[in-house]
Amino acid sequence: MYSLIAKQEQAHEDSIWSCVWGGKSGADSSEHIITGSIDDTVKVWKWNNDKLTLRHTLEGHQLGIVSVDVNRQGTTAASSSLNSHIRLWDVEAGKPIKLIDAGPVDAWTVSFSPDSKFIASGSHTGKVNLYNVETGKRDTQLDTRGKFTLSIAYSPDGKYLACGAIDGIINIFDVTTEKLLHTLEGHAMPIRGLCFSPDSNILITASDDGHIKIYDVQHANLVGTLSGHGSWVLNVAFSPDNLHFASCSSDKSVKIWDSSTRQCIHTFPEHLDQVWCVRYNPTGTKLVSVSEDRAIHIYDCPLN
Repeated sequence: MYSLIAKQEQAHEDSIWSCVWGGKSGADSSEHIITGSIDDTVKVWKWNNDKLTLRHTLEGHQLGIVSVDVNRQGTTAASSSLNSHIRLWDVEAGKPIKLIDAGPVDAWTVSFSPDSKFIASGSHTGKVNLYNVETGKRDTQLDTRGKFTLSIAYSPDGKYLACGAIDGIINIFDVTTEKLLHTLEGHAMPIRGLCFSPDSNILITASDDGHIKIYDVQHANLVGTLSGHGSWVLNVAFSPDNLHFASCSSDKSVKIWDSSTRQCIHTFPEHLDQVWCVRYNPTGTKLVSVSEDRAIHIYDCPLN
């Protein structure tokens, strides 16, 4: 049964734009959910026995949090704010590790590389900057030759990096050679979210045009266009089971899709305002969403 199993209302003092679900870490091996809000704070929540408890409130950003991510080990979190600062945090201790100043317009969303050694960040200039986690210095710059890069995702196998721009263009880079492999022009409006399937073969994109598009990564072919949301699609996340993915929208809903039939199999209508971000837990049995309504929702997603 798909169901809403936990709800944290007023989780932040303002809209929550980003969330991520980290793996088991720490002494009691509980999972962590990390949220970033326009109230300038990042919060670390412990998820244990179907209950959400606040562990840390991480302060230091001067402006609202645009995006959060966590490394594969679940030990280090990254957050980016509206003033282009990227901060690294020790998840367990709730302490800052490092500040990366990306320059006035050079950081938007952040994403850890699968090997946790780099953080990729899109920028207002369309360039994608890769920062070394160890040194905090910029290591590489990938040029999309395009517009403001709103969304970014690594393929789980570490081979590709995809980014979505404000004008609806998607670029896929080869991480090793740093070359631009494909430019996809499926959307005509901003791409606020994109993600790869766990096997790295499929790329899913979410756009303000209200559609979700599915691409075959290797051949850069469009294999499907899904409509079902009544407004902007703000984010997408693939389930670790490789069989389902989730989307969230300005229409206040979260939807679960079957990736083979490309049909919507469940809609969660519980949020009271637009839903900015959605993420699966490491096993794909649960899903977290965060919204303009300042609430965190957690859902049960049966694997079948």
